[in-house]
Amino acid sequence: MTLKHDPKTEPDPRRWLAFAVLLVGAFLSPLDFFIVNVALPSIKSGLVISSAEVELVISGYAAAYAVFLITGGRLGDLYGRRNVFLSGMAGFGASSVICGLALSPSMLIIGRVLQGLSAAAMAPQCLASIHALFPMHERSRALGLYGATIGLAAIIAQALGGLLIAADIFHLAWRVIFLINLPIVAAVFIGGIPLLPDARSPNPAPLDVIGVLLCATALGFLVVPLVEGREMNWPWWMCLMLVASPVIAFGFWQYEKQLARRGGTPLVSPSLSQSPELVIGLTGVLFFYVVSAFFLTFSVYLQEALGASALMAGLMFVPCGIGFFIGPLTTPFAIQRFGRFVPALGMLLEVFGCLLLSAAVAVAPPAQSPPLALVMLALGLIGFGQGWALPTLVRTLIDRAPSGGTGMLSGVVNSALQISCALGVAVLGGVFFSVATPLPTPTSLGTAFSITMLCIAGCLTLSALLSVYASAPAINHTRQEYSNER
Repeated sequence: MTLKHDPKTEPDPRRWLAFAVLLVGAFLSPLDFFIVNVALPSIKSGLVISSAEVELVISGYAAAYAVFLITGGRLGDLYGRRNVFLSGMAGFGASSVICGLALSPSMLIIGRVLQGLSAAAMAPQCLASIHALFPMHERSRALGLYGATIGLAAIIAQALGGLLIAADIFHLAWRVIFLINLPIVAAVFIGGIPLLPDARSPNPAPLDVIGVLLCATALGFLVVPLVEGREMNWPWWMCLMLVASPVIAFGFWQYEKQLARRGGTPLVSPSLSQSPELVIGLTGVLFFYVVSAFFLTFSVYLQEALGASALMAGLMFVPCGIGFFIGPLTTPFAIQRFGRFVPALGMLLEVFGCLLLSAAVAVAPPAQSPPLALVMLALGLIGFGQGWALPTLVRTLIDRAPSGGTGMLSGVVNSALQISCALGVAVLGGVFFSVATPLPTPTSLGTAFSITMLCIAGCLTLSALLSVYASAPAINHTRQEYSNER
């Protein structure tokens, strides 16, 4: 079916079914990022994989997803959102097979990078299709369902991973967390082909291929040395990659400015740099999502230091997920009461949770669980604070978009969040494994986790300070919107 953009056209009666199909793609992208955390100890023993390769299993996915997220949106405008969504879904299924059948760490890492690329193709099409599918009065409900789906993926990923590994379906062990995607992909194709709209932008911007390649190279030259350098004892060529990364990033930005001056459509608009508050806010985002390292290191600590099963490790994340689910529900009240300080207060709640968890682990006897009540409280604070900070921080940045640049800035913010994920795992995961090795013991793993949580708390504190400056006018405008609604 083809949906026309004429506002007089009656909305398609199957629009909610089509949207449900698109939500599967939005759900799978964060799910497959988080679900792998509880499986890492099993993967590490099953494939004899190094600590650096463990980090690449996560950061490779996040980096590929980050770099090509904006590109995925552009491809949907050019070639049709149904075509790009289904192509991304097919790629996601194929890359899941590569991951599930991996016989070596390299094969698994390649599969994860391909998963990230495929997710970058399918995920943007859901948000972009809301305008084509729904009349104005239904879009708020659709956006709410979209946000809830993303949150739900983060909530259940850890527990689902633990459940699947504990079930040991067909004796596949950790491989089942990837192969379980195949029936989902098949169901999407069965429902998606007849239901999804063949919508595309009436005036699509051409793809900035050179910009994409420069951006991908700069990020790759940064992430790979940060992850692999320690394991390889920092060979000269890896140091050269690290030094070259900011040079390539500078070249990328210069090319984008030249392309804009020539009347082209750059991947990232140089107009973003004209707002100091926006630049500071995006810098804060890069320090904000390093909390991704918590999911990796806490899972490793639970299973390798305390001997918890994958199922128990997954269930330990439930309080964090509950907090993340409840947090956004109280955001309107928080904005009315605290205004522009809501993102910072959310991050400070996370900081307090990180400090509490770090202290609880530090004082626990070796190989013994820290007080459960303190751990539950800390995890709830981390989740609740994230639920406060994430939506308000993203909204205040997007509110600063230049004229006609909301979609572009939305992609940039989401990419910045994924880059923060990749760097968090690369840098803070490196800190964790550096302290825990060369002979991991319950004591060294506990110390490594406590130190990592302190590093995360420091990054969140810095992000909170930057957000106070970056969000001042926009969040006050948001507070006025809530007042008007009341």
